[in-house]
Amino acid sequence: MTADDFQRYLDAKRPVDDRSLDRRLWRQLRMNLATAADDEGPFRVLEVGAGVGTMIERAVEWDLFPGDRDVVYTAVDRDEAVVETIPDRLADWAADRPVEVGERDDGLDLVWPERTVAVRPVTAEAEAFVADADRSWDLLVGLAVLDVIGLDALPTLLSGLASGGYWYFPITFDGGTRFTPDHPADEAVERAYHDHMDAKPGGDSRAGHHALARLRDLGGASVSGVAGSDWVVYPDENGYPDDEAYFLRYVLGTIEGALGEVDTGEALDDDSLDDWLRTRREQVADGTLVYVTHQLDLLGEWTGGG
Repeated sequence: MTADDFQRYLDAKRPVDDRSLDRRLWRQLRMNLATAADDEGPFRVLEVGAGVGTMIERAVEWDLFPGDRDVVYTAVDRDEAVVETIPDRLADWAADRPVEVGERDDGLDLVWPERTVAVRPVTAEAEAFVADADRSWDLLVGLAVLDVIGLDALPTLLSGLASGGYWYFPITFDGGTRFTPDHPADEAVERAYHDHMDAKPGGDSRAGHHALARLRDLGGASVSGVAGSDWVVYPDENGYPDDEAYFLRYVLGTIEGALGEVDTGEALDDDSLDDWLRTRREQVADGTLVYVTHQLDLLGEWTGGG
């Protein structure tokens, strides 16, 4: 799969994430941040695993930022190709909204009469970036990243927060990959796919509840909310909405690539896997495949200093 394929996948994932995120936890975070409305200086956000910047769009559209404070939003991702798309993507997004765009060498400014959101994209490994930083943040966001970057990074990531800052880890994978209609190879495919996740450095197919346990035991971290945020992709009478058929094809390609790197043993021979992939792709084309992934949203406060 190419860089363009991945970027299209991230874009197609936006509406899937939108309907999966737990709105109660989002409102709770928004209310928590509202108490910072009268603080001096800009509100400082660090997002790790920022991708193409969809969380920035969502934060503005869903009115997350406190009061009329200016915002400095540092968007970190290790994939340079996706990081480089953020300024142009946000400029296109802003074109349909009452906001002016100011270009800068290190990102762009989104300027409203009441506030400026300064977006600063950075290509870096998240843990190393925070460890080397000479600043702190008021909010740490990491959407769908803890099963990739590894839970051992949590202490370093949270240490970048100012005391009284908040952390928010939504869409954290937690051990469930389901497809409907049923296929005889479903259980073997899921098991092999999760085994592949677990074998990667930092990978964890049960990251959601493992992260919750780590955060509850981590000094300075206070858990204030946990909720389910399952992806559910299903067709209506007109087929899949938006670009979600592509999203499904990308997921199937990811599973195929992962299972090509592991020994699936007798439980899943090549013929069974080929039939599973062929059947699932035909179901996407026919508009009959339903995909469900179990995930958790995690929210809390950092009191450990910073």
